[in-house]
Amino acid sequence: MAQVKQENTLDELQLSNSAILAAHEHDEEGNSMFGFIVFLLSESVIFLSFFVGYIVYKTTATDWLPPGVEGLEVREPAINTVILVSSSFVIYFAERALKNHNVWLFRLFWLLTMAMGSYFLYGQAVEWNSLEFSFTSGTFGGSFYLLTGFHGLHVFTGVLLQLTMLIRSFIPGNYEKGHFGVDATSLFWHFVDVIWIILFLLLYIWQ
Repeated sequence: MAQVKQENTLDELQLSNSAILAAHEHDEEGNSMFGFIVFLLSESVIFLSFFVGYIVYKTTATDWLPPGVEGLEVREPAINTVILVSSSFVIYFAERALKNHNVWLFRLFWLLTMAMGSYFLYGQAVEWNSLEFSFTSGTFGGSFYLLTGFHGLHVFTGVLLQLTMLIRSFIPGNYEKGHFGVDATSLFWHFVDVIWIILFLLLYIWQ
């Protein structure tokens, strides 16, 4: 009888330790996500300052567009916008697949998101190469390249983060205890998409 009680006590201690460890890991993941959200808020402030500066310059400048430039082509950037925004839905499906323990489906949607982000960068590079103005073409030229370039850097960073998370998915058992890296990368990608929607409206629609 005493041995049975001792075994029960040991089992209870093991369960208690496991619960404490799980709660500690959960708290660490929550703190990490909170820190990442603060980081995104700081990035939002930077973009907001750029947006405000652009609006002020545009509404006060007498000669806004460079000589010989009547406006920006909208068709191709609109296609790129649809692709980038759609990738937010694709990466969401990747998250859901991982949380349902379907790693292969996660990889498929994750790769598709990377491909869509890479295509957006390619489209932006093609657009830059075809523009009739440069970074030094007045306030408009400098603002355009600064805004699209800074955003493009974030897209490139997002693709690199996605590549890292994809590689980590091939480590056995790596995502069984938590998905902070995937969740943070997905949140970053949604942030990048929202910023681009604002940029598209400012740069291409409001001409």
